[in-house]
Amino acid sequence: MSIVKYTLDAGRGSVTVRKYDSEIDYAAAVGETFRRFQQGAVKVYSVTLNELPQFNHVKAAVMERVAKLYPEFFTDLDLYCKKNTTYLDNTIGSFHREIQFYISYLDYLAPLRRAGMNFCYPRLSVEGKELCALDVFDLALATALLAKGTTVVCNEFHLEGRERLFIVSGPNNGGKTTFARMFGQLHYLASLGCLVPGQNVKLFLFDQILTHFEREEDISNLRGKLEDDLVRIRDVLTRATSRSVIIMNEIFSLATLSDAIYLGSKVIERIVQLDALCVCVTFIDELTLLSDHIVSAVRGRLETA
Repeated sequence: MSIVKYTLDAGRGSVTVRKYDSEIDYAAAVGETFRRFQQGAVKVYSVTLNELPQFNHVKAAVMERVAKLYPEFFTDLDLYCKKNTTYLDNTIGSFHREIQFYISYLDYLAPLRRAGMNFCYPRLSVEGKELCALDVFDLALATALLAKGTTVVCNEFHLEGRERLFIVSGPNNGGKTTFARMFGQLHYLASLGCLVPGQNVKLFLFDQILTHFEREEDISNLRGKLEDDLVRIRDVLTRATSRSVIIMNEIFSLATLSDAIYLGSKVIERIVQLDALCVCVTFIDELTLLSDHIVSAVRGRLETA
């Protein structure tokens, strides 16, 4: 048997599934009855439904009952599927999954490129940690701004020699968090082999990106805001290596100034010891004076949503 036929009786609040028993095709009968009244060419009002390949819960329930009507057919089909589960070569399977992402990414970039935004393939280094980037921007923010018809303000950055950390400070809505997010985006997209926003981009091929962004207090863990910050930052510093990229946004914002300076200094000193790359958004200007590994970046009012 290669074809399964069944009928559906749709009643009030229920659907009954039965085997096909040579029932009359009433659609064909109605069409034939009214064919005699046809005059010339007629407009076809039938609609093609674009159905998704997945089953919804109704279709799944119907097929369960069809399988009970034809157990031999579906048993053979189930055995065939199990026997050929691993038919696809792993390399082809990986390519099939990954190419969908890359094509979707290029589709996502298309409106930005038409608007004149620059993209490039970055140069990646596995040894030197000197970084540079021109005309870079945050992808998500740029998409939102272009949708509003607003100009996107691009940025640039450089790290040379012993420099490893950006300490970013400045007024609210000045683009500090955008800069930190953009820095992480660039490295992550580059590690995937994707085009990155900007020109003349040179980045470091990291082992992991570790982040600490401010979040709401969670009463379930019985920790205060400051303790929660300390626990999360300790986890970041424990996992980090010399090849890591660390991004921290507004650390110790609820601590007193003296406590924030003390704690922030300890965190920055540890990152300097690790020789990791870092962007730290903070209101504590004093942290910029701790080491010659640090570059101070004061943001003005730039990209805002």
